[in-house]
Amino acid sequence: MHRSPAPDGRTDGAAPAHTVFLSYSHADRKAAMAVVRVLEDAGYRVWWDGLLEGGERFSRATEAALEGARAVVVLWSKTSASSHWVHDEATRGRESGRLVPISIDGSLPPLGFGQFQSIDVSRALGKPASEPMRKLLRAVAALHDGAAPVPVARGDRVPSPVRRRLLAAGLALVALGSGSLAWRLRLSGGVASGPAGLRRIAVLPFENLSGDAEQSYFSDGLTSEIRVNLARNAALQIAGKTSSELVTRAQQGERAIAKTLGVDFLLLGNVQKAGGRVKVAAELTDGSTGLSRWAYSWERPLVDIFSVQSEIAAAVAGALQVEIEGRATVQAGGTADVAAFDAYLHGRALYEAGIDEDSDRRALAYFDEAVARDPRYAGAHAARARALVLIGNLYADHGERVAAYDAAEVAARLATTLAPDFAEGFSALGFALASGKLDVRGAREPFERSHALAPGDADILARYATFCTNLRRHERAAEVIERAVVRDPLNPRTFRSQGDIRHNAGDPAGAIAAYRRAIALNPTLAGVHASLGFAQMLAGEDEAARASFLTERSAVRRLPGLAMLAHRAGDRQAAAAALAELQAEYGDKSHYQYAQVHAQWGDATAALASLQAAWELRDGGLMLMYADPLLAPIRETDGYLALAKAVGFI
Repeated sequence: MHRSPAPDGRTDGAAPAHTVFLSYSHADRKAAMAVVRVLEDAGYRVWWDGLLEGGERFSRATEAALEGARAVVVLWSKTSASSHWVHDEATRGRESGRLVPISIDGSLPPLGFGQFQSIDVSRALGKPASEPMRKLLRAVAALHDGAAPVPVARGDRVPSPVRRRLLAAGLALVALGSGSLAWRLRLSGGVASGPAGLRRIAVLPFENLSGDAEQSYFSDGLTSEIRVNLARNAALQIAGKTSSELVTRAQQGERAIAKTLGVDFLLLGNVQKAGGRVKVAAELTDGSTGLSRWAYSWERPLVDIFSVQSEIAAAVAGALQVEIEGRATVQAGGTADVAAFDAYLHGRALYEAGIDEDSDRRALAYFDEAVARDPRYAGAHAARARALVLIGNLYADHGERVAAYDAAEVAARLATTLAPDFAEGFSALGFALASGKLDVRGAREPFERSHALAPGDADILARYATFCTNLRRHERAAEVIERAVVRDPLNPRTFRSQGDIRHNAGDPAGAIAAYRRAIALNPTLAGVHASLGFAQMLAGEDEAARASFLTERSAVRRLPGLAMLAHRAGDRQAAAAALAELQAEYGDKSHYQYAQVHAQWGDATAALASLQAAWELRDGGLMLMYADPLLAPIRETDGYLALAKAVGFI
């Protein structure tokens, strides 16, 4: 099992003067985000966490945030009413007199909380100015002694300078000439640039002005498409997606953001989609001065959204006095069908949110819809391949798993055929072959091709680096992941990958440092505490390792570590109990983890039997076997070498 999603919570340790703790079930994430926006727009600092599963332990970060908050806002729904986690947090709020209960679906609070009148916001989500939302703000303010929070300076919030300059002040907005690009502004004087004359740019998330939180997928998707369009230009170096999105949460001005991301320019904007039309405003800001270089807006029929994407990319290139090649309306791997594009964006938003099995399967359904509407949409085929591998690995029984992996390979190969220069297609094919089909030998060429096509894409780099380290090409992996870190310096997943590479290379100290960096960026990142624990264990820091394992939320990662530590301490009963708990919960889905445990216990026969079972069941964990230090005790056995050859490592 490779992914247990969690959005990035935010806490600074000590609670600021106006702090709200948000408690909700991860199935209600969309509603939670609407509430977060209302509270943050009012000036409150909100701590929220997106992976609230019953029976799991409080992490230290969650505990500290809950204890330090002035108000505990609980989102009651049919789902959260049955969550022990939400009950625990609501009880803390109730007993300390800080509880603000709201109902997001009209349902009543569960027993024990009925004496508190909840605020029904079921019809007000996405409507910040509605009376229920104002009532929520009044309730939160009352817990701050009636004082209104100190509002965040609008000039320090990233999306609002665009709104202010483009919509309020009306700077540099002119009507669109019929196809003319005469409005392009040339820079006066020199242009700051990165290595080898590259212009370094971060594309920050375009703000959704539609008044409907459900439309965020469209503005987020448009941002990503513009980022990809710009990345086609060899003269531009584009900051990674994750860092560009995370930095907007740190309330700071444009110059500070540019310094944090290591870029020369910021591209900001907003989107409003309604009634078959779309309005897009964009602004290019000089990171060294914080001043606008150019600003422009478009209003078009929705069917013209693709030409708007290309025009924005061309405008950036023009403003920076560089040439952009191939200004095609539809980029490599794209589509000219608006309905297909919309379905793809829906699917991508769900897939990247990574909430649970239902959301992942709904993401696949959207990708299916996209390719049904446009069978030549390579981007949707590639995304469909990734979703199929994920579902096969995490949720499927053996029969569905094999079928999903076969379908993923077909979809990924079709993506590469339809768009031979589309890096994401080749990356998806490598992923489908390696993690799905367990054909490492076949995955080598597509992964190499993806890197050759997009050596500046942080996500492509991270995937390629991970593949290299799994082949024990640790020096190559380290060099590539360093490039990914430069482009995406706030992405905790990149540092987790860096930790994995150092862990595989036999450098536990380096791995520990990288994992700690990932945790500092996102304490709830799936699996990272267990990864830290394994590195600490191999470094001989057993007590620290135990603390890390106990902090890990994922049982499939936590229990193997505890089983290994107990065995090392001579407590065979506790070790056996941890393994039995793992087997009872995951059955045939975790034979790779059983092999790790048995190898560390010194039972080569049982470890090899578990690896063979993982192979027969096509467990994607086998992609890790060749470089995994936890399997080092059995690396020289005939059974291990035969399986490594069958998978394609040797």
